[in-house]
Amino acid sequence: MNWYLVLVLALVMSCGPSSSEKQTEEVNSSVEVIHHPDAQKVDVMIDNQLFTSYCWPDKVYKPIFYPIMTAGGHFVTRGYPLATRDGERGDHRHQVGAWFNYGSVNGNDFWGNGAEGLTRKNLGQVKLLGIESVESMGDKGLIVARSSWLDSVGQELLTEHSTFEIGKAENYNYIDRTTTLTASNGDVVFEDTKEGSFAIRLNRQLELPTDGDVTVLRKQANGSFEESKDLDNSTVTGDYLSSEGITGYDVWGTRAKWMQLSGEIEGEKVSVVIFDHPNNVNYPTYWHARGYGLFSANPFGVEDFVDGSEPFNFSLKKGESFTQNYRIVIGSDVGFTPEQINQIAEDFNNK
Repeated sequence: MNWYLVLVLALVMSCGPSSSEKQTEEVNSSVEVIHHPDAQKVDVMIDNQLFTSYCWPDKVYKPIFYPIMTAGGHFVTRGYPLATRDGERGDHRHQVGAWFNYGSVNGNDFWGNGAEGLTRKNLGQVKLLGIESVESMGDKGLIVARSSWLDSVGQELLTEHSTFEIGKAENYNYIDRTTTLTASNGDVVFEDTKEGSFAIRLNRQLELPTDGDVTVLRKQANGSFEESKDLDNSTVTGDYLSSEGITGYDVWGTRAKWMQLSGEIEGEKVSVVIFDHPNNVNYPTYWHARGYGLFSANPFGVEDFVDGSEPFNFSLKKGESFTQNYRIVIGSDVGFTPEQINQIAEDFNNK
């Protein structure tokens, strides 16, 4: 017997894929969802490249999608404060990744928890309770999660059940969020404020250009970051467009069915579009969309957006629920026309 040949065959068999791994290889799946419990995240890979992670980092006080990437491998989301990158802003440290919460729920601030100082009372936390399931389904994947909205003393105000569909279309990737909130321990009021609610904080290059200097973080030789004044807006290329045809800074506080922020990141054309849904509260939503990179749909705030308006103060009785549906689209190397965005909106609305 040729013992050398036997040894070689044994090594090949031990290093090759298992039968289950072979089955995975044979499936032509462009979207793969991978749960990493110890790392507190679920990765979503599209065409073998990280698109985003659903994660729940310590001291962020809410689950987030972070980072979110373009098909060209560029960061859509800001890195600060989790993985600060040279030249980006270091303000509003609670604005990280993409998230859903609100600034005043029975007087508890879920939006601002994690902000500088933490000197205020009544800070709420959205605590992930568990990932119920993950599934890879060819050109899309699913994540189902349960969370609890806790007030400043740890009392649950709301239970959250969220389903995320993350997928790949012809010229964009998307995240669809369906979130049901239930008043679990008493009546709940979403008191009127601009600080909310379905939001993303974006890469510096997708901000809107501004006159004058901007305070950014610059990496030092020792690896630390220090604040510096930046007068160079040459790489800042963002611009808003709403479904109502409003552009630029003027979109803040207006109502729209969808909002696009488009620009370039290191030469790659990028379009970020957030879609409201006709079944959502107070459709079409108001937009808390700022030039400095905060991009947020807020159906619960009215008074701050419209001078002289009565406060909205959306409320639930104990045991009542409501559901919000949102879509984020990330287009790479594409400039969407309003007609194309309306078609994506129609497809989303009919889901």
